[in-house]
Amino acid sequence: MEEIQSQSDHYRSSSSSASSPASRVPSSNFFYLRKPGSLRQPISFEDSPEWEDTDVDVRVEEGGDSINAATTPISPSLSKLNSGSLPSPPMPEAGTAVARKIAGASVVWKDLTVTIKGKRKYSDKVVKSSNGYALPGTMTVIMGPAKSGKSTLLRAIAGWLALHLCLLVINLRLSYFILDVKTKSCFLSNLGRLHPSAKMYGEVFVNGAKTHMPYGSYGFVDRETTLIGSLTVREYLYYSALLQLPGFFCQKKSVVEDAIHAMSLGDYANKLIGGHCYMKGLPSGERRRVSIARELVMRPRILFIDEPLYHLDSVSALLMMVTLKKLASTGCTLIFTIYQSSTEVFGLFDRICLLSNGNTLFFGETLACLQHFSNAGFPCPIMQSPSDHFLRAINTDFDRIIAMCKNWQDDNGDFSSVNMDTAVAIRTLEATYKSSADAAAVESMILRLTEKEGPLLKSKGKASNATRIAVLTWRSLLIMSREWKYYWLRLILYMLLTLCIGTVFSGLGHSLSSVVKRVAAIFVFVSFTSLLGIAGIPALMKEIKTYRSEESNQHSGALVFLFGQLLSSIPFLFLISISSSLVFYFLIGLRDEFSLLMYFVLNFFMCLLVNEGLMLAVASLWQNIFWSVLTLVTVHVVMMLAAGYFRIRNELPGPVWTYPLSYIAFHTYSIQGLLENEYLGTNFAVGQVRTISGLQALHSAYDISPSSNSKWENLLVLFLMAVAYRILVFLLLHFRVRKNVSLHRLCQCNRNSTT
Repeated sequence: MEEIQSQSDHYRSSSSSASSPASRVPSSNFFYLRKPGSLRQPISFEDSPEWEDTDVDVRVEEGGDSINAATTPISPSLSKLNSGSLPSPPMPEAGTAVARKIAGASVVWKDLTVTIKGKRKYSDKVVKSSNGYALPGTMTVIMGPAKSGKSTLLRAIAGWLALHLCLLVINLRLSYFILDVKTKSCFLSNLGRLHPSAKMYGEVFVNGAKTHMPYGSYGFVDRETTLIGSLTVREYLYYSALLQLPGFFCQKKSVVEDAIHAMSLGDYANKLIGGHCYMKGLPSGERRRVSIARELVMRPRILFIDEPLYHLDSVSALLMMVTLKKLASTGCTLIFTIYQSSTEVFGLFDRICLLSNGNTLFFGETLACLQHFSNAGFPCPIMQSPSDHFLRAINTDFDRIIAMCKNWQDDNGDFSSVNMDTAVAIRTLEATYKSSADAAAVESMILRLTEKEGPLLKSKGKASNATRIAVLTWRSLLIMSREWKYYWLRLILYMLLTLCIGTVFSGLGHSLSSVVKRVAAIFVFVSFTSLLGIAGIPALMKEIKTYRSEESNQHSGALVFLFGQLLSSIPFLFLISISSSLVFYFLIGLRDEFSLLMYFVLNFFMCLLVNEGLMLAVASLWQNIFWSVLTLVTVHVVMMLAAGYFRIRNELPGPVWTYPLSYIAFHTYSIQGLLENEYLGTNFAVGQVRTISGLQALHSAYDISPSSNSKWENLLVLFLMAVAYRILVFLLLHFRVRKNVSLHRLCQCNRNSTT
């Protein structure tokens, strides 16, 4: 402690650019949205909600800082947003009263600790004994440098540590959590955002009760949300509302319009998210607001956002935070993480939780954080942003920069404005906070918020699985009609390939000498068209990413996605099968009978359906385009070798090629069925007297069954293979994609663990 005190005194004497907090706060360099005098009040106990008043109208007064005053006066710099230069949301004028209903809920976390095995170099604790709270109508921000535990803490509060929390309840902390079967199933459905070895210790209260947050009462926006670029903003939100909310379709339109208005997306409502042809899509700021609006269609009382300013420039970041401030003014409880912010954005925050290496260095109001740093010996310089100053003091990465530039000085003196070692600064700030009035005020507030249980949050209900399947099917059909690169271009390529094969093998005739050439034509047709289907991997990968994003927030499910994807792909695959079959059938000159043509179309359709299931299974397994394409090409080549064309099936080597490869290759059953459809019941003249059957003519070219029903048996096998692949996809989606685990990521983890 003597070393810490001496370095603190050294900083106070050497920091010529810093002034006392009392002289800095009124400066025009800072724009805070608090009433005068709140700097010396770390925590306002007027923020405690009264549960009996949760359904009454309240009025927002100028400069208020209680739960009944969620909207605060606008700073002078923020007034530029309303000058017309930016499409800013309408903010209430200073001094005006805005009536609203309190719709939020208080959230309290107490002694929250999260451990992830192997995550930290010296300790498994990612978050260490964190305490804090969030109140309705306020914005609570979790700030800290990279790998400080911000996102982990946010997910722990939101309940994403579900499965391990349940296991912990059973094995270790029965007194901390009382969960029924319904709670466990809800938690299990939220699994998949953290490392499989994550465990949580501590307590989380919602409205003073230790209970889970039911579906619809909260929303979680991940750092990177997969959006559907071929839909407009209004269409995307409307389909999201249909997937989430129960009731009739017409009732969802008003909810969607409210979400568009809340996130100030009115000017972009009818624009495609990802653009089209030469039209650009939405900017990153608007995309981020669309991902937040997707959660707002449920009208949640609590909204968790991981990095709302991720990849946003300063203007987009300010517009985003003003929009969120307007959202908080409706009574919603906002909790989000942030890495760094400008001075104007920092002034919009209500409370800040400052983390470093999992340790809580401060929790309280934003101005009180400045006072805390000043008390610890790190006053913020006048011309520096508070968030920049905080992160400079607690980010250990700056030590490496200082070490690289230790002999370099600029015109203003030292390169670093904080002359203390970062590790020492972190210990000083942590020790100062633990003994400060701010920490005691937080404990008192937590005690007051948890001593009395408020109204329990109620689930708003879910859309039925039948409705979700219908919505996903219709949405996928709409996407297919607009994604020309992945669907219509594939159709054109299929037509061109079939045309090429048909012209190469055209004019074969119906003599005995044409049998071998027809077998080659059918083999090339089935094999090459199946191989061409790999071009659809990027589209399938997009669907899987969309499913993963929607399933993490319980908007969809593995079975719902599987049926929706299947029903939407059937029209497209049937269109490919009938167009390609007609071109090939008549160019090759196969038997001119309608029933035989229909079987040919049906056989090829089942072949495409099996191939689609195989691609979906491989894409779900790898979740990476490169490895999926490489795996599928390898699998198709092996299946082509075992299909019985290069060497008939009964002459293949037994151990590997006959069993099991020739039996699991769908090419085998498709080619057999098509050849049986063409040659069973036919005869060929050998000379002028003798004739042989089509089965005998194929004897040396391909192995087929003499049974008249064998072609239908092959069709049945293709159907069963299509079902089997879909079941495999369901298992992969349920156990791998749901937990955000892929074979590609497992290989990366194993490689990292060995290095």
